[in-house]
Amino acid sequence: MVDLINLVQTLTSPHPLDRYLELVRPTLTVRDMRAEITHVRRSAPGSVTFTLRPTRHWQGHVAGQYVQIGVVIDGVRHTRCYSPVNPEGGRDRHIELTVKAHPDGLVSQYLYRHAAPGMVVDLAPADGVFRLPESRPRRVLLISGGSGITPVLSMLRTLAAEDHSGEVVFLHYAKSPAVLPHRAELDAIAARHPNFRIELRYPHRMPDLAPRADSGAPWVDLARPKGSGYFDYDELERVAPWFADAQTFVCGPPSLMDAVRTVYQAEQLEDRLHSEEFTLSVAPVDAADAHGTVSFSASGVSADNTGATLLEQAESAGLTPEYGCRMGICFSCTAVRRSGCTRNLRTGETDTDPDQPIQLCISAPVGDVDIDI
Repeated sequence: MVDLINLVQTLTSPHPLDRYLELVRPTLTVRDMRAEITHVRRSAPGSVTFTLRPTRHWQGHVAGQYVQIGVVIDGVRHTRCYSPVNPEGGRDRHIELTVKAHPDGLVSQYLYRHAAPGMVVDLAPADGVFRLPESRPRRVLLISGGSGITPVLSMLRTLAAEDHSGEVVFLHYAKSPAVLPHRAELDAIAARHPNFRIELRYPHRMPDLAPRADSGAPWVDLARPKGSGYFDYDELERVAPWFADAQTFVCGPPSLMDAVRTVYQAEQLEDRLHSEEFTLSVAPVDAADAHGTVSFSASGVSADNTGATLLEQAESAGLTPEYGCRMGICFSCTAVRRSGCTRNLRTGETDTDPDQPIQLCISAPVGDVDIDI
């Protein structure tokens, strides 16, 4: 069968067979994986939740992992990474995604405005090391903020679906109750599982707003809990006094991630902390690095080094290299550095080994550099 497919691919050159099949039906593919949106709801301001029905290639996800979604906007294909919020191991093979429309997010804004049943998107297999271990920990602490709720919500829903008997605390920070997606789902989980505690924090709410009247679920849902309402050691002790004996999973904005890491480092518990970042925290760029010439040898194009990322400099030079997340997660923009020195903007480290693959979106040239694009 593989040989037959390869033969057909050769006969249909220069375009892949899937390019012809998609003219018949967008989800009819041989090699490429796609998914069709079947349900859409916008239950929280500024975000959209939709269900995807993937093609036969889909092998499922592990709670906490992400998938790449590809859409065509104004004739250009863009990909971004989003974490499924549904539990792992579902029998229906569907994927549920919640996407927050970020102000400068091209893809997130497009999906928020245009996602509708029948829309077909590109889909990549689930990936990522941020995941629940196969042997479930006896105690689990889940911490999230803003759109970082998605991977840890999948973990929470997975543990709930498995009737996990251990202690579970879910601590989430949001700007207000109105923007919190999946509130009904959280209510139901808290009501069904007395060993699960769900604690919500709204640090930005006005202090004169009263806490939400509750229907009996085991909530701690406060506008201003004791302390500042932000994460610190005292907050951790309040919500999970057993945290030193737990596995902790955190995803959220850099300020929350840094606060959690600071506490765990001080307690020498880094090995019990697992994190996922969907924002790019970059090392400061030294102005002294912005000199020389960046050569894109495969295209015969050269430009003065401005100090920006290689992806940005390539685009400024009129090139269109492939990219996805633009934050070093998806590896779509990997290219070979033929010569020269580049700095990894996530770690600040430099590298000069020739003929090495690098990620354009998180690499900046230091002096003269030759990139094979």
